[in-house]
Amino acid sequence: MTPSATVRLAITVGDPAGIGPEIALRALQVPAPPGAVRWLYGSVQVLRERADRFSLPGPERAGAELVDVALRGPLRPGEVSAVGGHAAADAVRRAVEDAVAGRVDALVTAPLHKESLRAAGHSWAGHTEMLAELAGVRDVAMMFVGGGLRVALLTIHRSLRSVPDALTAEEVGRVVRLVHRELPRLGAAGRRIAVCGVNPHAGDGGLFGREEIEVLSPAIEALRREGLDVSGPHPADALFARASEEGFDAIIAAYHDQGLIPVKLLSRGRAVNVTLGLPFVRTSVDHGTAFDIVERGVADPASLLEAEALAAGLVAGRRLASEKTSQEA
Repeated sequence: MTPSATVRLAITVGDPAGIGPEIALRALQVPAPPGAVRWLYGSVQVLRERADRFSLPGPERAGAELVDVALRGPLRPGEVSAVGGHAAADAVRRAVEDAVAGRVDALVTAPLHKESLRAAGHSWAGHTEMLAELAGVRDVAMMFVGGGLRVALLTIHRSLRSVPDALTAEEVGRVVRLVHRELPRLGAAGRRIAVCGVNPHAGDGGLFGREEIEVLSPAIEALRREGLDVSGPHPADALFARASEEGFDAIIAAYHDQGLIPVKLLSRGRAVNVTLGLPFVRTSVDHGTAFDIVERGVADPASLLEAEALAAGLVAGRRLASEKTSQEA
């Protein structure tokens, strides 16, 4: 990769009261992905304090470009606070501005805390919703990559009780089309997509719920008429176990835990969250702020390192696709 093709990764440290600063510091001790450089967005004050506490090299010594995001008040590690929520949001906002302006090529985000976001007066349910609004797009989806699986979600951060009412044919169509469009950029060999049912045994012909009959099946049939290679609704308890042998390139899960439990189990802490539909690459860790261990110095940067590697690969893949399109024009 030539210097002009350097991949600039914007790493946001998330809520500074959580383990984000620690995993960022630990990740900086590992060489960046080939051809990539790091820009680190967060409170330099907090990064220095965590480096001193855990006997790690300070952020200035790691070779990353530092973008200081000042705290708006005192911060207590391991606690929900408006200060932490503001800091997390401010870091993401500045990174998005740089991505839109072309100063960085991808965002790699450490975890934020939803209660801290709310304490700071922000209504976003999480990174996905925040990034969509800041980037000015609406057609986005959350996908997790790990353990040999690519799993996108039809519903994200909502109560299990509310999931059936949120499942609509329009939303099924939107997410499946978006996944179909993005799969080549994710390195998929094909575009074979499987959709999970929401009920046990995919409803068993209506015995355990009618969402499969009234919503999922008609939406899938309509997509098949459009020419998409999509099937289902499949019983979720069997689908994940046979995904690779059946040759599925992606799975669409009906709700958050249905999709994330198998990915996290199979990836053993190395899954990566990818936001589909943004005008720039965004990846993230598969875990939260871990307030309970923030003072112990045992946070594992494995997922953050995987997120960096995937982000660099996705940027390179997009560039190759763009070059190929230009040559064919």
